[in-house]
Amino acid sequence: MSNQITFASLNLAEPIMRAIVDAGYTTPTPVQAQAIPQVLAGGDLLAGAQTGTGKTAGFTLPILHLLHTKPAATSRAGRPRCLILTPTRELAAQVEESVQTYGKYLSLKSMVMFGGVNINPQIKSLRGQVDILVATPGRLLDHVGQKTLDLSAVEILILDEADRMLDMGFIRDIRKIIALLPKKRQNLLFSATFSDEIKTLADGLLHNPGYVEVARRNTTSELVQQSVHMVAQKLKSHLLSHLIKHNDWKQVLVFTRTKHGANRLAEKLNGDGIPAAAIHGNKSQSARTKALAQFKDGSLPVLVATDIAARGLDIDMLPHVVNFELPNVAEDYVHRIGRTGRAGSNGAAISLVDSEELQHLKNIERLIKHQIERVAIDSFVPPTHLPPEAPRPPQQNQRRNAQPAPRKPASNQAQPAKPRNTSGSHQPAMSKTSVHRGR
Repeated sequence: MSNQITFASLNLAEPIMRAIVDAGYTTPTPVQAQAIPQVLAGGDLLAGAQTGTGKTAGFTLPILHLLHTKPAATSRAGRPRCLILTPTRELAAQVEESVQTYGKYLSLKSMVMFGGVNINPQIKSLRGQVDILVATPGRLLDHVGQKTLDLSAVEILILDEADRMLDMGFIRDIRKIIALLPKKRQNLLFSATFSDEIKTLADGLLHNPGYVEVARRNTTSELVQQSVHMVAQKLKSHLLSHLIKHNDWKQVLVFTRTKHGANRLAEKLNGDGIPAAAIHGNKSQSARTKALAQFKDGSLPVLVATDIAARGLDIDMLPHVVNFELPNVAEDYVHRIGRTGRAGSNGAAISLVDSEELQHLKNIERLIKHQIERVAIDSFVPPTHLPPEAPRPPQQNQRRNAQPAPRKPASNQAQPAKPRNTSGSHQPAMSKTSVHRGR
């Protein structure tokens, strides 16, 4: 479908088309080609696609058109017309960046709000015009409680990465927010996967929705070369250092199961002469933003992250993702490795698997419906003297839809918070024929 459609044929407003041309894009991705006309028609939409397929532009472009071509009857400070909810700070920031990129020739104003940073600048921004608000649920409710935000004029609601929001326990917050919105509005629900919980949420939120799903549920991209290295837990950090040095990897995103494990691994890599930084929920937002910026510009070769970063990291041509530990929930494997193989580029996903993680591996293979190739690393020689093994990260299954811990009151200060080979010589080609920023 997308091969027969260009952005020019979608009848988007001229200022939006100018921004698209500036970005160098001409052809929409499949999810964009299907979603944009349905959003422009004004109806509700339930849309799903593999991560990296352009979901963000799939709703950003048409909502910019709708708000631009139908100006608000009255405009009051702190009264957005469009609300976009995301599960993480990083994703919120990247979605708002897309809004600014494609709306740069429009008079529409946007802002982003999330926790972990001083709330006062957000309050100041809400004293002016805000047409599009991108927010995480917790901080948004903080503003509602302080009466700095008025949601009574919201015309369009978008839940982005809705499945992740449910996994992170945001269902109560989402219901509170929906209760504050006008009953007459357009609802768009975007998700990488369609679980039973998502379908239940959609049934209660969407009215006679259109439906877009451009890939089979819980599939991984064919552009991602997946492999498993069987290795004892105590040798994983040594093997990872070897892989990075031996293959001269320049940009590697590594996932750990715990925050402490991420910190410890980053310290080990730095000790091995490999610059690395960890990002997770306990890091301050400024530290997370700095590490992500350095990783994106190539000055930091290794970023170690917990699953908070599995959604929302949008890095052009990221060549390597490593699962230092397999996730407890099989679906999270799909989201993790979806950071590579994006927008037509090739990538590699390497999993370091201890014998005690075999059940997790079986669950993942059952979900994606194929076996991941086991690859031996003959060039790796384990060290002869090892320190005592660190405690293993918890292996228990993660509860779905767990209730979130009570939120602390909003702080006014920032919180610290295709031959097969293992050479890693993937050189993905970059194509700018489709919009792919931020999914």
